[in-house]
Amino acid sequence: MSVRSADIDGPERVDHPAQSDAFVRGLSEAIGGPIGEHATGADRPQRQWGGRFWTATRIVIALTCLTLALHWVQKSPCRDGAWADHVQYTKFCYTDVLALYYAEGLNEGKVPYRDHPVEYPVLTGYFMGALGLPVHALGQSRPELNQALWFYDANALVLSALAVATVGMILGLRRRRPWDAAMFALSPALLVTATVNWDFLAIGLFAFGLYAWAKRRPVAAGILIGLAGAAKMWPLFILGPLLVLGLRSGRIKHAVIATVTALVSLVLVNLPVAIPYRESWDRFFELNTERPIDWGTFWYVGRYLDGKWNTGAPGDEGPFQWLSNHVDPQLNYLTYGLFGLACLAIAGLALFAPRRPRLSALAFLVVAAFLIFSKVWSQQYVLWLLPLAVLARPRWGAFLAWQVAEVLYFVSFYGELLGASGKQVFPEGVFVLAATLRLVTVAVLCGFVVRDILKPERDPVRQTYEDDPDGGVYDGAEDAPWLARWRNRRAELPTSPTPTPA
Repeated sequence: MSVRSADIDGPERVDHPAQSDAFVRGLSEAIGGPIGEHATGADRPQRQWGGRFWTATRIVIALTCLTLALHWVQKSPCRDGAWADHVQYTKFCYTDVLALYYAEGLNEGKVPYRDHPVEYPVLTGYFMGALGLPVHALGQSRPELNQALWFYDANALVLSALAVATVGMILGLRRRRPWDAAMFALSPALLVTATVNWDFLAIGLFAFGLYAWAKRRPVAAGILIGLAGAAKMWPLFILGPLLVLGLRSGRIKHAVIATVTALVSLVLVNLPVAIPYRESWDRFFELNTERPIDWGTFWYVGRYLDGKWNTGAPGDEGPFQWLSNHVDPQLNYLTYGLFGLACLAIAGLALFAPRRPRLSALAFLVVAAFLIFSKVWSQQYVLWLLPLAVLARPRWGAFLAWQVAEVLYFVSFYGELLGASGKQVFPEGVFVLAATLRLVTVAVLCGFVVRDILKPERDPVRQTYEDDPDGGVYDGAEDAPWLARWRNRRAELPTSPTPTPA
């Protein structure tokens, strides 16, 4: 029998990782052991901690702001746009925000899509124009103004605000577990990739959509998820888990409402560009079709290994090299097919697991599967998984191992960029090893999430909440009658008799 979790806005007992997380508890021994309840109010709701200013929520938000400030400092050598002598690689400060200010013609006052095709979905293009065109206009009236610096800082400010808002949504979804959000706030990946691209536009909207769903507002959730999908396509992947969980719980009506609303929002945002500027609008889809195997992907690693046994010449190609030479349609179809099979496996897991899985766990698995099998895995895509990983499996050990792998990949990626620019730093095998570690750690995280689904008593969130705090209408729902009938039929199937020894 399912029990609904306490309302996500209600007063709740606070979880402390130093007491519940074995990894954090072990580290805490170095500074005197787990923090005591009289020092923290561990057994009292957060809002009743003696009126103290530095509650867990405020500490986490402050840590997020500190990480983002350090990120701005880390990117500061590139802020002026004067990238001489490969400074964007040697200082690890490259960002698409500055590169595309010039590449997309924003520095010339070109309107995205109307005057220049843009390689991103339309809401990202709108965002680029909304910040870039005023900066260009200001630069026209004030020639001494450094447009690149102003454009980057404006983007960094807005994207950082969206990152803080994302943390706010995580805190809102985990009022009993506020320290989980510290995993996001202190993430090394956040420190080095927060403004490499405009990903936090989609991430922030997605986080708001997930919170709206948890608050049982499927229309608002659909609108926000649709807007997030108009900025980057991956947020739309959550619609699959919503529908599958609706089928399992017998409450699919709400998932259909959210899905239809999301798709309508997506269409409405795209129409102002898709109709009058069809060729510019098509650029995003054309680029993703034509784009070759990108650095650091599963396919890149395979192609590197092919080169150890094959010359790559016609007739002496390994399978990955052959796919690299036949991206469209062979490799594209293979990546789509593998991702589709992974989604079917996740759907089967969602339908037939011993207990209905949590929404964020399934969303993490779907997005991770997309990245693992994709032919493109840019450095900032780690941000897509970051909030989902915190919500799906808030355990510090495997999370930190993944983050270390991401930082190693980040550093080696810049070394590879320098090598491609004619300044060899290390053999390519070092980069391939870092890419492999990233793949392995993400796969291991997926394995832990699957284990928690198959053994829900090991799910850390369900050790704190009765069911699924992200589930919205699914939280506390019983399984649908069709699933109960299927299980009864399986229980009634005769078992094969044990052979009698001769």
